Amino acid sequence: MRRLLTRLGFYLFTAWAAITINFLIAHTLPGDPVSALLAKYAGQINSSAIASLTALFGLNKHQSLWGSYLSYWGQLAHGNLGISFTQFPTPVSTLIGQYLPWTLFLVGTATVLSFVIGTGLGVISGWRRGAWTDGLLPAASFLSSIPYFWLGLIAITVFTGPGSWLPGSFSFSQGLTPVWTTSFVGDALQHAILPAATIVVSTMSGWMLSMRNMMVTVTSEDYITVAHAKGLSERRVMLSYAARNALLPNISGFALSLGFIVSGTFLVEIVFNYQGVGLLLLQAIGADDYPLMQGIFLVITLAVLAANFLADLAYLILDPRTRQEG
Repeated sequence: MRRLLTRLGFYLFTAWAAITINFLIAHTLPGDPVSALLAKYAGQINSSAIASLTALFGLNKHQSLWGSYLSYWGQLAHGNLGISFTQFPTPVSTLIGQYLPWTLFLVGTATVLSFVIGTGLGVISGWRRGAWTDGLLPAASFLSSIPYFWLGLIAITVFTGPGSWLPGSFSFSQGLTPVWTTSFVGDALQHAILPAATIVVSTMSGWMLSMRNMMVTVTSEDYITVAHAKGLSERRVMLSYAARNALLPNISGFALSLGFIVSGTFLVEIVFNYQGVGLLLLQAIGADDYPLMQGIFLVITLAVLAANFLADLAYLILDPRTRQEG
């Protein structure tokens, strides 16, 4: 219990520090939304409109940095992430709520598939060295070294175009609003195939190589020899004895990767113009939308910290050797 409370205190302190840095970064960036609009509509906005926009965005209050910081914490305490500058008067929480499910759907599905496929191939490759799965290792290592966005560009070039069944952009057809019918779900799945495949291909090899190395190490342990001596089946020894113990590092890595599901793979979403959090963050940065940037960074930060905390809990439960009481 003491160890758990210590870790919890550490994560709470880290969350405070991350939120503070998040606030400072957004408020020390040069420019503001009014300047961005002036640059975008050069010569089309008069002085009276500039004053109105400044008041509309709440930039005429002239608060000190400390006053803005205290106001920011007061808003967070009430669950208020502010109002988006670029999509005024839509609340930031509403925008994140609209874009976040698409990122969770795309990256979450791809992460789970990558983990399951890569870990399964790693178990077979480590247990049956010299089998056909070893032939996948060079290709897997090569693909893992290619950035997400580059694989995405190659996929768009090769698999999309006139007459292709696979779309190369968006999370659903243009002009189609989410109605959650069978046709819409099918359309969303069709649009997610290429970006999800890009993520799976790039990350699967990491799980495979990690699991294979752990399996090779575990198979030399004495309890594996004893299991064989007892006459247990090959399948049972592989799964119940070797893979079960070799899986611990991958489980920890998987728990950590769950935190990055929220942040998604920004470049993949940008390449495929996929309506997720990454694309929303790019739009916010381009328009100097401070509240929206802060809201997205806050959600990402808390998700990563929560995943780290869950990884610690998973290790405490799965591996008794990590418990201080032991």
